[in-house]
Amino acid sequence: MQKRKFTKEEKLKVVQEVESGKSVAEVSRGHEITASMVYRWQREHERNPNHAFKGKGNAITTEARNAELERTVGRLYLENEFLKKVQQALQTKLARIKNER
Repeated sequence: MQKRKFTKEEKLKVVQEVESGKSVAEVSRGHEITASMVYRWQREHERNPNHAFKGKGNAITTEARNAELERTVGRLYLENEFLKKVQQALQTKLARIKNER
């Protein structure tokens, strides 16, 4: 079964139907969606009516983005330290080779 995508307007219509007095079961059957989806949309709308159903799903939170950036900084720091050690080792070898001549 292919996953359906609903527009903001469709989700608002479902929530408004429940708020107008229809049962969740009735609304979910009418729109061919699960009751849990209706409850989820209802909660999202109650939390922040002005910004509910915004974006394309799986939005990156600020905390997740910061954690991703911190991991990147850590990885780059380790790479930088490694390259400094390699450079120092190469310079030491080059100096030894020049002294042997």
